[in-house]
Amino acid sequence: MSIFTKLREGLARTRNSFSQRLNSVFSFMGAVGEDFYEELEETLIMADLGVATTTVAVQQLRETVRYNGIKTGVEAKAALVSILTLLLDVGETRLRLDTQPSVILVIGVNGVGKTTSIGKLAMKLNNEGKKTLLCAGDTFRAAAGEQLGVWATRVGSEIVRRDEGADPASVIFDGINAAKARAVDVLICDTAGRLHNKSNLMNELSKISRIIHRELPESNIETLLVIDATTGQNGVIQAREFNEIADITGIILTKLDGTAKGGIVYSIAEQLKIPVKLVGVGEKLDDLIEFNAWEFTEAILE
Repeated sequence: MSIFTKLREGLARTRNSFSQRLNSVFSFMGAVGEDFYEELEETLIMADLGVATTTVAVQQLRETVRYNGIKTGVEAKAALVSILTLLLDVGETRLRLDTQPSVILVIGVNGVGKTTSIGKLAMKLNNEGKKTLLCAGDTFRAAAGEQLGVWATRVGSEIVRRDEGADPASVIFDGINAAKARAVDVLICDTAGRLHNKSNLMNELSKISRIIHRELPESNIETLLVIDATTGQNGVIQAREFNEIADITGIILTKLDGTAKGGIVYSIAEQLKIPVKLVGVGEKLDDLIEFNAWEFTEAILE
């Protein structure tokens, strides 16, 4: 099965809801008027683009319609597809993992799917021929290390961990030393599920980030924020707060198969200029796939 086919199947719920509403809006043959734009704005906001991003997209569509003399719904929809795709073009979507070792720091609030995403990502990298090492930096949540250990065994990765309650930064430090000693290609670090309004936990995350940059100054470092797509616009708030501390390089958007509001992707990219790098579109091990703006937009608007 191709990546596009898997993406399309995973986004069936989003497509069925979003595309049906858009098709209704664009099912006209007369001149585009204010009623059309108002209905389009309402549809995009309901699809979780948010007010700010919707305003940008609709304004660009207004200009495109006026400049190109667009008269039909088919033409207007094609123009919107291009506009939405361009909104996602805010940075490199490929993971930069060219050094040995490279580091992936995975962050996010509780319940968004960090541990599962780490396991799927490790399997993906292992299948590409890279040697991965998992680091259980979430020492606050009971059994977090054990759960990551299960994933390590399942996907064939090694793991560094300590007992519950250990200093997270020291575990990351151990993981860095192990990665160097074992000639690991990619060190993937788990972190505690941090609430973005708790300064002590955010300070811990900042400490971890400083240690990684200090110990591996020449290494590629990806800081990936995991966001649950079903949280809607709250995901934008999480991304904004985390980015102030951790200098996020990309987003892993999970549970897209469980929401009819895939517009959060556009909202994150347009408002924060942080690229989405991976999306979770199912429960299978290979359902964490690389993000492609055009394919994503085509998959939900075809």
